[in-house]
Amino acid sequence: MSDKVLLDYGSGGRASQRLISELFLKYLGNDELNRLNDAAELAVSGRIAMSTDSFTVDPIFFPGGNIGSLAVHGTVNDVAMMGAIPRYMTCAYIIEEGLPMDDLEKIVAAMGEAVREAGVTIVSGDTKVVPKGAVDKIFINTTGIGDIIVDPAPSGDSARSGDAVLISGTIGDHGLTILGTREGLDFQSKVESDCASLNHLLIRLVRELPEVHVLRDPTRGGLATTLNEITASSNVCCELNESALPVRPEVSGGCSILGLDPLYLANEGKFLCVLPQEHAEKALEIMRADPLGKDACQIGVMTDANPGKVVLVTRLGGKRLLNMLEGEQLPRIC
Repeated sequence: MSDKVLLDYGSGGRASQRLISELFLKYLGNDELNRLNDAAELAVSGRIAMSTDSFTVDPIFFPGGNIGSLAVHGTVNDVAMMGAIPRYMTCAYIIEEGLPMDDLEKIVAAMGEAVREAGVTIVSGDTKVVPKGAVDKIFINTTGIGDIIVDPAPSGDSARSGDAVLISGTIGDHGLTILGTREGLDFQSKVESDCASLNHLLIRLVRELPEVHVLRDPTRGGLATTLNEITASSNVCCELNESALPVRPEVSGGCSILGLDPLYLANEGKFLCVLPQEHAEKALEIMRADPLGKDACQIGVMTDANPGKVVLVTRLGGKRLLNMLEGEQLPRIC
């Protein structure tokens, strides 16, 4: 193959077949995908969760991952937040003519490693190559499907007054990493994306706890925006304890310099768990037993004081209203 992606690789002819067989099947191949049918034959039964997403992150390579691993992690996590075991994925690539083939191979290899770790099978895909300038390097679209294993499934409209609000770890890591890499910033200490598939931890959580009301991953818009979505859907108020919020010193320092708020920065390997207070300690025990949840903590409670609002209780004891993110704090984050 050429050392760069050519328009011919999207033609559907011999070049396309070489790209599929020598690159995509090399890293993503399995019994179903290798059949190269127009559609996949899947075994599903009962209630399923399904999610679709598109990934346009800039830059496409960053500390902690790249657009390929991010596409898998993001899709797997969205399905798992429904109390589901992710089973299958599709992936479609829109590639800019001239993208170095080495870069494409690194992306596909990372995607292959991520699906194996998550235990998910890519069963269908598509590749389009567009003229230079029509897209920025590469965009990836995915769909994920999984079996829901709990009833009722966790839902954004199921939070209740008195519920505990837990977070699986530190916030803002991914957002600051993307910004720092994009702008060539040096924070004097290592800042790395938290990009990871959370499904194995989430499955243990919903299986071992008698009740989980809400599971959400605070990606674009960050923690504050996601909590606003939950409180609006559930008609409750979330009171956050500022002193309890887990933020790495390097992220806090970087945000201070740049005038950013970690509460609104994207995360790609963290999740919110809202559940009855009596199950909070057990949930934290399960989360902390997993490397992806070792920094889990309770950050707040749901109340009926100001329905639909998120209120931050500051370190000095004051209160500040946290609104949903207005505008785009950092575009092309995922």
